[in-house]
Parts: sequence; C-alpha cells; structure tokens
Amino acid sequence: MDECSPPATWRIELPHTTAAVPLARRLVRSALAESGAGACEDTAELLTAELVANAVEHTSGTGPIALVMELRESACHVEVHDARPAPPDELIGQGPVEPPDPWQEHGRGLLLIRALSAACGHRPTERGKAVWFRLPRVPAQRPRPAL
Repeated sequence: MDECSPPATWRIELPHTTAAVPLARRLVRSALAESGAGACEDTAELLTAELVANAVEHTSGTGPIALVMELRESACHVEVHDARPAPPDELIGQGPVEPPDPWQEHGRGLLLIRALSAACGHRPTERGKAVWFRLPRVPAQRPRPAL
C-alpha cells in the first residue's frame, strides 16, 4: 500500500461492557500484525485499551462503542466513538494537569495517550464524540543472521 492508495479502514461495534477492552486489544493487534506494522503493535494495543476503557467507564447507557481503525503506509489512526458529547479535556492538555496519585488505579490513561502517540484529540460526531490517536507505522525489523 502506498501513500497514494486509499487507506485500509474498518469499523466494528463493541459491547458497552468491560469485555470490549480485551476484544479491542486483540482486534488492533491482529490488524497491525497482518499489515506488517509490527513495531507499533504494543503501543497501539495499549492506547486502544485505554480509550475503550474510558468510553465504557465514562459513558452511560447500553449502546455500543465503535472502534475505527485506519491503516496507511505511514500511520495507524485509531478512533473510539461513544455517546457522550463532552470532550476529554485532559487529552488535549488544556490547563495544568496534576500528576496522578501513585496509589490510585485510575488517572493515567489520557496521560499515556498524550505521551505515546504522535498525535491525539477528539471530535464531535452525530451521536457523541470520537477520541483518537495516531501512531507512525514502523515495519517490523527482521532478525539479523548470526555470525
């Protein structure tokens, strides 16, 4: 696939339960492994899990959460759509962000997304919002032959 060819894009609706988190992780890892983007699989899997977990935790209702992934030659773009229109202000770094309490289990997800992605943000949708991140795609390295 070259930059002039259309990106490979897919969308899947996930249940509005915590079961969506491991499912989303496996879907992203599988898509990246098949495309040969090995070096960013772990980071994409982690950040996707954070977005899906936030969508499950911070939105009400039982409607599905949508996972959208776009693969280009140079980047991987992942979006998680939920029904809550309020933006995640911590994601775009508006105002001072206090470091998370080291004794708390929560409070690091959006910080990780900001720190590990090449770009991130959110946008309104017809049914709520989409929160996204982008990672550069780095081809998996072949092992060097033993000397």
